[in-house]
Amino acid sequence: MIKKIAAAEVPIHELLASRWSPRAFSSEPVSRDHLRTVLEAARWAPSAFNGQPWRFIVFDRSVDEVAYKKAFATLVPFNQGWNGPVPVLITVTTHTLTSKGAVNRCASYDAGAAALALVLQAHALGLAAHQMSGFDVNAFRHAFEVPDDVEVLAMIALGHYGDAEKLDPVLREREKAARTRLPLADIAFAGAWKKAF
Repeated sequence: MIKKIAAAEVPIHELLASRWSPRAFSSEPVSRDHLRTVLEAARWAPSAFNGQPWRFIVFDRSVDEVAYKKAFATLVPFNQGWNGPVPVLITVTTHTLTSKGAVNRCASYDAGAAALALVLQAHALGLAAHQMSGFDVNAFRHAFEVPDDVEVLAMIALGHYGDAEKLDPVLREREKAARTRLPLADIAFAGAWKKAF
């Protein structure tokens, strides 16, 4: 497993500093206990008015290979290329309406918080997780009969770390490259738009 510690401008918690999105996965199954644990972490994420709009669809190859292959087929070809050994795909969705039928403008924000809780818990368990937007949302919606008031947001590859040397050369280099982010000054403002923090 490659360790990629963030070059943070100020110290941050190790769980955050060491979490990254690998593409080298092994085909080793993920235990049901670990799956329940990452989903439980997501369940306890914060949400507006405690609405908990997120819903996760879990595709565990070792439990239901047919459903897994249907979900895998919706990935864009690039993502199919490195997801071959991934044992679990988890689709992140969210209800777009509140319990009263009004538009929930925080639905995606809340689902993102739940997905991050899931990914951080996976990392804490020593699992690899990679969130993806590269899949055909309409094909997924059709294949799994997702209701109209549910937005399909992302897919998470979940499994055990694999051997980066088995990736194609371009992805192998990406796997080994340092993690980068915009400087803090570009993302945090003080009291006004673009006013330096």
